[in-house]
Amino acid sequence: MSPNKSSEKFREHEVQALLELESFIASNPNPRELKRAVAIRMLMEGICRETIQTILGVSSPFISKWKINYALLLIEGLRLKHQGSQGQLKPEEREEILQWLTNQNHWDLSALRNYIAERYQIEFQSKTSYYQLFKSAGISWKKSQKKNPKRDEELVKKKHEEICKNLEEHREAIESGTLVVYLIDECHLLWGDVCGYLWGKRNERIEIPLVNEREKQTYYGAINLLRKQLVLREYASANSENTVAFLKDLQSLNPAARHLIIWDGASYHRYKEMKAYLEEINLGKEKDEWLLTCILFAPNAPEQNPVEDIWLNAKTWLRKFGKRLSSFSLVKWFFNFTIQEQSFDFPKLHKFGDFEPTFS
Repeated sequence: MSPNKSSEKFREHEVQALLELESFIASNPNPRELKRAVAIRMLMEGICRETIQTILGVSSPFISKWKINYALLLIEGLRLKHQGSQGQLKPEEREEILQWLTNQNHWDLSALRNYIAERYQIEFQSKTSYYQLFKSAGISWKKSQKKNPKRDEELVKKKHEEICKNLEEHREAIESGTLVVYLIDECHLLWGDVCGYLWGKRNERIEIPLVNEREKQTYYGAINLLRKQLVLREYASANSENTVAFLKDLQSLNPAARHLIIWDGASYHRYKEMKAYLEEINLGKEKDEWLLTCILFAPNAPEQNPVEDIWLNAKTWLRKFGKRLSSFSLVKWFFNFTIQEQSFDFPKLHKFGDFEPTFS
C-alpha cells in the first residue's frame, strides 16, 4: 500500500473513531462515562489539560487513565466495568482515604470521587457514601469565614493590653467625669441592607421592593465608655472634615471635660483637617492636659470596637422589618430609632475594664 493511501486510511479511521465518540456522547450515557468521553473529546480538539481539569472538575491522572483506555479499547474502554455496582472499600483502603482527607488543605466532592476512582477503581452510586467518608474524617459542610491575611494576632493582643493600661491609669479622671472616653466607628447604611435571611414559605420568594439598593447614608457613632450611651450623627460621607465636625459635637456635650477617643486607623482619623485640629486644640499643653487625645485599635481587628456590634444589632432589626420599610427615608428613620441615644451593656463594652461614675 502506498504512503498516500496509508495516510488516507488512517485519517478515515480517525474520523470514524471521532464520529463514534460523538455518537456515544450524544446517547446520554451514565454521567461517569460521559465525563470520560467529554475529556477525551476535548483532548482531541486540542484543549489543554489545565482547562479540561477546571471545566470538568477532574485531575490530570484521570485524563491520562481514560486517554490510554480509549486508545486501547475505544468506546469500550470508557464504559463502566461494573454497571450498577457500588463497589466496596477494604478496611485498609478506607483508612488510607481518611488519612488522605486529613492531610488536605481544602476539600470538595469531585476531588474525593476522582481520588477513589483513580486509586481503587471504585465509583459509588450514591453521594452519601462520599459524605460518610467526609464525616469519618471529621470534615463537615460549613460556611467559610473572612480572614484578613494582614492581621497580626500578637499585635491585636498587645494593643488590647495597651488600651486597658491607658484607661486604668486614667480611671479616677474617667469615673469623675473630667475625662470622657468615646469609642467611635462609622457605618455606611445601604437601602439593600434590609435584605437578609427571613422565615418564609418554602415555595415562595420573599421580595422587598427597592428602588435603589445602593442609596446610602453615612453615620458616625460614639459610645460613652462610662455611661454606655450612643451618640449618632448623620453625614454625607466619612472624611476628615466631617470627622472634625463630629468630634466638636461630642465635645460640646461635655465642654468642661477632656476627651479620649478610641477608634480605628482610617485615613480620615489621622490626616488633613483632623491632624490640624488636634494641633490647634492641644497647642501649648502638656500631654496629660490635652483637650483631645486619640488612640487606635489594632489594625485589621474590627471586633475590638463595640460600636461594630451596635451597627450589626441595628441592621438585624432592619432585616426583620424590611418588608414594611417602603422607602429609604423610612429605613434611615428606623435605623436611628433602634439605636439613637440608647444605652447598651453587652460584654464587649467591658473588655477594656469596668468603670463606675463617682458623680450623679
